[in-house]
Amino acid sequence: MESTSNLHHLIASIPNNPGVYQYFDETGKIIYVGKAKNLHKRVSSYFNKVQTGKLKVLVKKIADIQVIVVNSESDALLLENNLIKKFLPRYNVLLKDDKTFPWICIKNEAFPRIFSTRNMIDDGSEYYGPYANVKIMSTLLTLIRQLFPIRNCSLKLTDTNISRKQFKICLEYHLGNCKGPCEGLQTAVEYELIIKQVREIIKGNLQMVQKQLNTSMMDYAATFEFEKAHLVKERILLLEKYRSKSVVVSSDISNVDVVSIYDEPAASYINYLKVSEGAIVQSHSIEVKKKLDETLEELLILAITDFRLRFMSDATEIIVPFEPDFTIEKVKYIVPQRGDKKHLLDLSEKNARHFKMELEKQRNLVDPQRHQKRILNQLKEDLRMPVLPEVIECFDNSNFQGDYAVAAMVQFKNAKPNKSEYRHFNIKTVEGPDDFASMEEIITRRYQRLIAEQKPLPQLIVIDGGKGQLSAAVSSLEKLDLRGKITIIGIAKRLEEIYFPGDTLPLYIDKRSESLKIIQFLRDEAHRFGITHHRKKFEKGLIKTELTGIVGIGKDTAQKLLWKFKSVAKIREAELESLAEVVGKSKAQIVSDYFAGLEKERH
Repeated sequence: MESTSNLHHLIASIPNNPGVYQYFDETGKIIYVGKAKNLHKRVSSYFNKVQTGKLKVLVKKIADIQVIVVNSESDALLLENNLIKKFLPRYNVLLKDDKTFPWICIKNEAFPRIFSTRNMIDDGSEYYGPYANVKIMSTLLTLIRQLFPIRNCSLKLTDTNISRKQFKICLEYHLGNCKGPCEGLQTAVEYELIIKQVREIIKGNLQMVQKQLNTSMMDYAATFEFEKAHLVKERILLLEKYRSKSVVVSSDISNVDVVSIYDEPAASYINYLKVSEGAIVQSHSIEVKKKLDETLEELLILAITDFRLRFMSDATEIIVPFEPDFTIEKVKYIVPQRGDKKHLLDLSEKNARHFKMELEKQRNLVDPQRHQKRILNQLKEDLRMPVLPEVIECFDNSNFQGDYAVAAMVQFKNAKPNKSEYRHFNIKTVEGPDDFASMEEIITRRYQRLIAEQKPLPQLIVIDGGKGQLSAAVSSLEKLDLRGKITIIGIAKRLEEIYFPGDTLPLYIDKRSESLKIIQFLRDEAHRFGITHHRKKFEKGLIKTELTGIVGIGKDTAQKLLWKFKSVAKIREAELESLAEVVGKSKAQIVSDYFAGLEKERH
C-alpha cells in the first residue's frame, strides 16, 4: 500500500510536457521506457484504465517512475529510441536485426579509400547504409570504381611521405584505376572533387553527378580533348545503365521515406523504402514481436524513428498507411489514396508481407514442427491452459424433430485432424429433442470408455454450443472425477463466443488469431462429420416411414417432403399447392389423395 501511495504522489508531480518516462522494478532495474506528448496524462493512464493481460503484469511490477522532460515530440522519439537500445527493457519492443548488415565507408584519411565494412569505428569516417541487400551495395561499389580512379591501397599518403617519395606507383596506376597520388601525380583537391561525386551517388543523387559529368564532357570537347571527353561519356553511360536497373517510381518523387506495416496478432512486419530522384535506393524489413499488445500506431512511430536514425534519412516527407499522432520536426506525413505515392506504399506493404512469408519458410526449414508448436502455444496462452493442447476433441450433436438423434466427435492431434480417431454416437438414453441430455450422455460414454481401456485423455475438449451444452458436458466430467483435469470450453455459433465452466462472461479471441481459426476448424469438422452420419441414419430410417408405403412415392420424394415439412403430420395437413412446390403436381396429388382417403376411412 505504501508503494502504491508513493507512486500516486509521483504521478501527481509529473508535468504535462513532452518527454520520456521510465518504469523501474523493486531492484532498481528499468523494465519499460515510453514517450509521450503529455507525460502526466500518459503515465496516469497506466493506473487509471482497466488493466488486462501483460499490461496488468507490468503495472504490478512498477516500483518507481522517472521522467525526462524534453522540448519537442521529436526529441522524445529520439530519446526513447536511444534509451531502449541502451537498457533493453524487458517489456519494450526491441527493433533489432538478427545479423549485422554492411555499410559503405569513406575512410577519414588523406586520399580516402572507399570500401564495405560491418564494423563501424568512431574515427571520423563516413558510413552510409546499412545495406540489407549486399548485391545492391556491391553493384554500387563496382559502379563507383568504374566511374572514378580511387586508390584501394592502405598506404599512409601524408604530405611528408609523398614529398619524401617513399612510395612508387603500382599496377593499378598503369591499368588506369588510380591516378598515382602516392607519387604526387594527383592532388588532394582533385581527389576531393571525386569524393564529393561519390557521396552524391551513394545518397542516390545520380542526376546531379550526371549533370557534372556532362559539363566535363562538353568542356573537354570544346578544348578538343576528345580522348578525355570519350572517357567521361563512357562514365555517363555506366551511370545511366545503373540507373535503369534501379526500381524507378516517378521522377517527381524525390527524397521520400516510405514505411508500411503488415500486422498479425503476435507480431508485426514493417518495411522501409528510401526513395531518391524517383528511384528506390534502399529497402529494409524487420519483424517486431509484440510484448504489451502495442497498437499499430506505437509500432509504426517507433519503427520510423529507428529507420531514420539507422539510414541517416533527412527526408521531409514520409509516406505511411495512416497518420501517427506524434509529430517529427520538419517532417510531413502523407497517407496517399491514389497515384504514384499510393503505388509506393502498396509496394512497401507487399515487401512486408513477402518478408513475413520468407521468415516463415526459413523457420519451417530449420524446425518443421515450429508452425504446429506456435499454434499450440498460442492456444494454450489464449485459453489459459496449464499444458499444451496436443490432443483436442470436439463434440457436436444433432437430431431431426427429436428423431434420429446422433452425435459426432472429431480429434485433432498437434493442430491437425486425426481422422482415425473420429467417432459417431447414436443417442441411446435420451427420448425427444434434448441437446443437453444428449451431450451429457456422449461425454460420459466417451471418457468412461477411455478410462476403462486406460487410454490417454485429451488436454482440451471443445463443445459445439453455448452455456447449456457446456454445463451438461461439465456435469459428465464431474461424475467421472475429471473436472479440472481436462480444459473444457464451449463455442457459441453466432458471435464465436468462447465459454468457460462457471464463467458467465464469454471470451472473445481476436478474429485473426490462429487460436480461433483452429477452434472454428474443429467445430466445422465435427459438424460436417456429424451431418454426414445423421443423413445416412435419416435416409435409412425413411425406408420404414409411412410415406414410402404410398404407391407411387419413392424414397427420394419422401426425403424431400420430410426435409421441407419436418414430420408426416405436417405433410398430412399441407395444402396441395405447398406439396406441389416441393415434389411437383403429380406426386403432390398422390400424397394428397392418400391422406384424404385415410381421413374418409376414419369417418
